Amino acid sequence: MKKVVMAPEGPEFSELVQGYWRLSDWNMTAQERLTFLKQHIELGITTVDHADIYGGYQCEALFGEALAIDPSVRDKIEIITKCDINLCTADLPNRKINHYDTSKEHILNSVNNSLSRLNINEIDVLLIHRLDILMNADEVADTFNQLQKEGKVKHVGVSNFTPSHFDLLQSRLDKPLVTNQVEINPLNFDVAHDGTLDHLQMNRIKPMAWSCLAGGDIFSGTSEQAIRVRHVLEEIKEEIGADSIDQVIYAWVAKLPSNPVPIIGSGKIERVQSAIKAMSLALTREQWYRVWVESKGHGVP
Repeated sequence: MKKVVMAPEGPEFSELVQGYWRLSDWNMTAQERLTFLKQHIELGITTVDHADIYGGYQCEALFGEALAIDPSVRDKIEIITKCDINLCTADLPNRKINHYDTSKEHILNSVNNSLSRLNINEIDVLLIHRLDILMNADEVADTFNQLQKEGKVKHVGVSNFTPSHFDLLQSRLDKPLVTNQVEINPLNFDVAHDGTLDHLQMNRIKPMAWSCLAGGDIFSGTSEQAIRVRHVLEEIKEEIGADSIDQVIYAWVAKLPSNPVPIIGSGKIERVQSAIKAMSLALTREQWYRVWVESKGHGVP
């Protein structure tokens, strides 16, 4: 699997990223987690995606336990994590609602906690997880600059940001934002129409694509949209010789000219191997638009 440069002055990622959102649901021992990670490295997937809140603040620690068994693996991977979401959990009874916090104090605490849980000294890419309407761009920029100077964070980026908020934060930073992680799948690709992907392409920044399989709705959803999309994906699967419709979906996402880097969320190595094969498949423009038409429920204008 090839490496891709995410942005000018940005990091290199593997062409696919392994996501650990559901790591706490996979019921793996620490040794099994380490084996799973090493299998990815052997396949060429060296970039991993985390967030402080995943698994109710547990997934980073589970990953860190695996790294502690063989610390040499750290130098073979790129670790992404995110911050700014405050979750209500049993351990935090005074927190009344989930909310966002991009204050300097919160970001610094989140980074220190992530470093500790992951058993690492530096985060390769730190993302602001969700757009905080109360974000003070100068404060966030000052915090990012401090973390980079301290050697705790190598690169910074955002997730689920609009183009205007991306530009606002970038205008205050000493170094460039290297990605915007956004939802892209055949049931929801608003970012292809609202200027988000255009903005990234204009700046030669590759997006990361989360929920490429729409949380499973494409496979089992009962909405008219999901049924239409599933049917056309099955047709295209036969036409291009794919093994499954998830391969068609990854190929559909990869055809976007902003060159999104898909995140895989499965804990089964067979699904990972299937996703890798998808990156060698190619859709025609007509096939791509057939999925667009069935998702929208009408033809192109």
